[in-house]
Amino acid sequence: MFNTIPSPENKKERKISLAIEFSESQEVFPFPGINPEEYSRIKSAQEKFPGYSTPIDELLERFKNEGMKVVLGKYPKSGNVYILPAQSNDIENDCISPKQLQISGVTNEKLKELIITDKN
Repeated sequence: MFNTIPSPENKKERKISLAIEFSESQEVFPFPGINPEEYSRIKSAQEKFPGYSTPIDELLERFKNEGMKVVLGKYPKSGNVYILPAQSNDIENDCISPKQLQISGVTNEKLKELIITDKN
């Protein structure tokens, strides 16, 4: 039996498929937190360029209070998938990407798959 690695196209298709499923269901998930390296990177970028997005600390508080949802960008076939606070529809200011999420604490297997697929 061969152990095949999915092609980048198949990974993208799977990521889009999962995102469509989550987006259509409008399911809200508990927020597992973001990776500390990602937090540092975002915080640093926001200090250099303030005002371009919701401050990360404010955004994290909203995620903790509201939960999170998965949404697709304006052009779904592009593969742009975003994580937003459950009460937000502001992709421009309130988003993080699935790959920035901590995987520990995620209980939904399909959500884990989306995070892993986005990281690779």
